[in-house]
Amino acid sequence: MLWRKITEILAEKLPESAYSLWITPLSGKVKDNLTLEIICPDTFFRSWVTEKYLSTIQEALHTLGRSEVRPTFRATTAEPGKSLALAAPTVEPVRLPDMPRVKSSIRTLHPRFTFDEFIIGNCNIMAHSACTDIAMNDSSVGRCVYLKAGTGLGKSHLTHAVAHHIIEHRPSARLNYLTAQQLTAEMVKNIKNNTMNHFKNKYHKECDVLLIEDVHTLAGRLKTQAELSEALDILLETGKKIIFTSSMAPREIPDIDAAIRSRLSSGLITTINPPSMDTRIKIIRRKADVNSLYLNEEQIIYLAENIKGDIRQVESTIVSLKAQVSLMKTPPDFTMIKETLTNIVGNNRQLSPVVIRDFIAGQFKVDVAELSSKSRKQSLAFPRQLAMYLSRKYTELPLADIGKVFNRDHSTVVHSIRVITDKRTRNTSIRRQVEFLEEKLEKNLL
Repeated sequence: MLWRKITEILAEKLPESAYSLWITPLSGKVKDNLTLEIICPDTFFRSWVTEKYLSTIQEALHTLGRSEVRPTFRATTAEPGKSLALAAPTVEPVRLPDMPRVKSSIRTLHPRFTFDEFIIGNCNIMAHSACTDIAMNDSSVGRCVYLKAGTGLGKSHLTHAVAHHIIEHRPSARLNYLTAQQLTAEMVKNIKNNTMNHFKNKYHKECDVLLIEDVHTLAGRLKTQAELSEALDILLETGKKIIFTSSMAPREIPDIDAAIRSRLSSGLITTINPPSMDTRIKIIRRKADVNSLYLNEEQIIYLAENIKGDIRQVESTIVSLKAQVSLMKTPPDFTMIKETLTNIVGNNRQLSPVVIRDFIAGQFKVDVAELSSKSRKQSLAFPRQLAMYLSRKYTELPLADIGKVFNRDHSTVVHSIRVITDKRTRNTSIRRQVEFLEEKLEKNLL
């Protein structure tokens, strides 16, 4: 049976949790040898599976030599015979008719990453305002915006929202939206093909809005930095709009030329901080509404108290709860919510600089008091710097409060973060050591 063979392939490709949650409830049957009808428990399941797993199912059909078969999806709640055939969405880059097609430099836009879906709070109001101005071709904040934020705090949501707005309201604008890694790959390809004039024309003459994500990955890529620096000069001189995103401030990025660092810092630099309790409540309420999941106020507050930082965890939690509600035909209760949080967030034990300091002291077999001493011996300096770096990563405390735990001021904490960031970028051994400690810290203490 074709569906059984497909599920065997999917079982090998997908994580066990994803397979059991999203694939096991499905059933499939071939109609007329050209259509595979996949039956889903309800319309929510149909939409989610279509969005997330259609391409994987099509790949499985290709592997089985049945590429001619077209997958369709039907919810059991739909009228018999009315299956919904959905094709994988294709997003074309925004360009004038004579602009060259460079698909590799345009990121596919998330349909829900719009300004309307972005929850505004004190943590992100400046970033939201700046991106809105860029999207509307306003110059109130200048022509260049730099968004600094950790993982899952909304910087990609805002850049997608800018792109969506430009596509809808300024279709004649020429938009290039890509990551720094894609920019590097594109440049290398043009160098190999001896077509750098094409590359220069695209970013010098045929660009009205440039969005580049993860610019910290330019570290050490001197040729890309030089080409980008030249392009930025031309774009800024001609009044074009530019947005950068990164997990680091321009001054924190190691192995980067002073010229490109200066250009990254030439406009507004704004940070998206982890959302406050009130903002998390708004986000959870909105996500639940979008997914047609009813949560009472007590449940919403409980989720907001236990999901901090990465907003993607909110999305995963809501989607998982909705799937369980759809399958079990029962409203969510605290047992279901707690089990889901454990799977997604973990036990969520609260980390603090003191806990991290004690953990690092144990790993390096040094006395806790020595980490807070004035000693500058390398055997103590590196663990101390690492503990400060991890305290910054895993807690929301101000730098000054982190410094107090080690009897240092905030400038020493900043220096420690730079030192560890630089070492893990330059030294493979130290990078692996830091990643090992992060993994152990998350496993044992989070």
